[in-house]
Amino acid sequence: MKSRPTMTAREAALSLARRLIAAGHQALFAGGCVRDRLLGHPPKDYDIATSAVPAQVIALFPGSNEVGAHFGVVIVKHAGHPVEIATFRTDGSYRDGRRPETVTFSSPEDDAQRRDFTINGLFEIPETGEVIDFVGGLTDLKAGVLRAIGEPEKRFTEDGLRLLRAVRFSTTLGFTIDPGTNEAIRHCAHLLDRISPERVRDEFSKILLSPRRRVGLEHLVNSGLIRHFMPEVLPMIGCDQPPEWHPEGDVYTHTRIMLDLLAPDASLELCLAVLLHDIAKPACRTLDDDSARIRFNGHDSMGAEIAETVLRRLRYPNDTVAIVASMVARHMQFMNVQKMRVAKLKRFMAAPTFALEMELHRVDCASSNGFTDNYEFLQAKAAEFAAEPLIPAPWVTGRDLIQLGLTPGPRFKEILEAIQTEQLENRILDRDSALAFLHQLVTLTPAP
Repeated sequence: MKSRPTMTAREAALSLARRLIAAGHQALFAGGCVRDRLLGHPPKDYDIATSAVPAQVIALFPGSNEVGAHFGVVIVKHAGHPVEIATFRTDGSYRDGRRPETVTFSSPEDDAQRRDFTINGLFEIPETGEVIDFVGGLTDLKAGVLRAIGEPEKRFTEDGLRLLRAVRFSTTLGFTIDPGTNEAIRHCAHLLDRISPERVRDEFSKILLSPRRRVGLEHLVNSGLIRHFMPEVLPMIGCDQPPEWHPEGDVYTHTRIMLDLLAPDASLELCLAVLLHDIAKPACRTLDDDSARIRFNGHDSMGAEIAETVLRRLRYPNDTVAIVASMVARHMQFMNVQKMRVAKLKRFMAAPTFALEMELHRVDCASSNGFTDNYEFLQAKAAEFAAEPLIPAPWVTGRDLIQLGLTPGPRFKEILEAIQTEQLENRILDRDSALAFLHQLVTLTPAP
C-alpha cells in the first residue's frame, strides 16, 4: 500500500522555497500555481522561480533531476511532490519553434516577459501569498481575459504549441481571448505544422476533456487551428442532413450539440467518439434519385476507418484508437436493437464499449430527433439480463470438438457459435443438452 504524502503540494513547495531563501537566494512561486490559487482552484503542482542557478539548486538538493538544467530547470522531489525549480531567465531565439537555443539568467521582471500569457506571468511570495505582477496578469485574471505577453506573434513564433494552449486556457477557464491575441492565433496557425503530434494530441485532449469542450472545438475551427491537425472535421460544416431526422441542422451543428450534452466528466474516448462518429457523412452523402432524400450509407464503417487514421496520426494509444473506432463503427446498430434476436442482442450488449456507446446514442438522439425508444429498450433489457452474465460460460468448448475428431479451423467457430446462440436464446440449459446438440450439428454438417 502506498503511503500518503506527509505534506500537501503547497507545503512541500514552501519547504523548498524556504531552503532556497535561507541559502541567500530569491524564491517565488510562479505561473499556473499562482493563477489557480487566485481563481480558487487547488493548484495541481507548484513551480518555483529563483535567482539560484542550476548548479546551486543541485547543490542544495542532491539527487534532483537535472534534465532541464541547460534551460535553468531542475526537478526536485520533496515529500512525494515533484517541484520544478527554474532560474529567472531570458530566452534566446527559438529556431525550432519549441525551445530557446540559449538562455541568459536574469531577473523576475525579465523572466515574466518570456512567459506565454499574462495570467501565467504572475509570481507569489511563498510566505505571505503576496502577488507580484509585472505583466498586467491580475487585471486580466479579474476581467477573464487571456492575453499574450508582449507581442502575440512573437510569443507564438517562439513556441507554436502556445496556439493550442491559448485555446485550452480559454476553454477550461471560460476566458475571452484578447482580440490582438486572437488575431495572432489566426495569423500564426500554420506554426502548428512544426509541432510534434504528441504535443498537439495532449493539448487537444485537454480541450476535449473540458466541460466547455464545444466552445473549445469552435475556437479551433474559427481560428483555423484544426485545419493543421484534424482537417477532416471541416467538411462537416455545411453538410446538410434530412430535416425530419436532424432538425438541428448540419453535421457540424449536430456534433457540437452532442459535445455540449455530454457529462462534464465524460471520458476522452467518449468525447473523441462523439466528435468523430459522423466524420464520414460528407464523403458518404448521396441523394435518392426518386425521393431526393439525403442518405449517408456506410458512413459508420468509413467513419471508423477515418477515426483510426486521425487518431493514429496524433499518436493516440492503441487502446484509445481501438475503442473509438469500434464505437464509431457500431453507432448505427442501435437503430436495429429492437429487431435483434436475443442472442445477437446479448452479444451486442456484451461489447466492452457498450456503456460508452449507450451514452453516445443518448446524446446522438437528444441532439437530433429526440427519440428515446431504443435507449429505453436497452435499459430495460439490461435490467432483465442483470441476473446472470450476458455471455455465460459455454457448455461446450473446442476440446469437446477435438474429442469428436474434428480438426481446428473455421468450422470450429461456426459450430461453437451455433451452440452459444442456442444457449443465449435459453434453448440449451445444461451441458448434456449442449453435447446432444453438438452431435446433431456434427452429423448434419459434412466435413469439407
